[in-house]
Amino acid sequence: MSSKAEEFDLLVREVFAPCYPVVANQIFEKTGVCEGLCLDLGCGNGYLGLAIAEATKMEVCLLDNDPEMLSICERNIIARQLGERVRTQPGDVHRIPLPGQSIQLVVSRGSVFFWEDPVQAFHQIYQVLAPQGMACIGGGFGTVEIKQQIDREMEKRNPGWHEHLRDRIGPGCTDKYPPLLAAAGIDHFEIDHGPTGLWILFGRA
Repeated sequence: MSSKAEEFDLLVREVFAPCYPVVANQIFEKTGVCEGLCLDLGCGNGYLGLAIAEATKMEVCLLDNDPEMLSICERNIIARQLGERVRTQPGDVHRIPLPGQSIQLVVSRGSVFFWEDPVQAFHQIYQVLAPQGMACIGGGFGTVEIKQQIDREMEKRNPGWHEHLRDRIGPGCTDKYPPLLAAAGIDHFEIDHGPTGLWILFGRA
């Protein structure tokens, strides 16, 4: 196991863990989807998808292009006894290896900021959405209190933390997304930007 993957997992468990159950519930409120198959794209170590599985009866697919991250996902699935409903899938957001119109809920926290070709990625997400399916893509911390707690800890570990956040979810961060979504063929969408983060929502009729 790479030290980088293990260090990332430790960071998530020590600092970011409180946000995932809250974000999962916010996603249900935003999308109205809590049944069927959920795809957690660029899942990292799987914590958002696992929180969704724990809060619902949904089946969850954890997709990432890093095999070492997926190995940690497998470990986390076993630790939470979710093997009957949660599985891993090697793959990339730019070419999602799943059937078209097969996913009721697509989520991703944090991966959008690393996509090489956002237009292709958004198009791929739209293609795998089932009728009435929804996508919730972006980055958020759940509540102001949780974000403040994470900010305090991350400031100790990373002096550039606030600049990092400003670039991704600060003022003006939403301006680039409407033309990208339009180029991907997604005409109807909502961008939810506030003090706790950024989320892009869209669905298939």
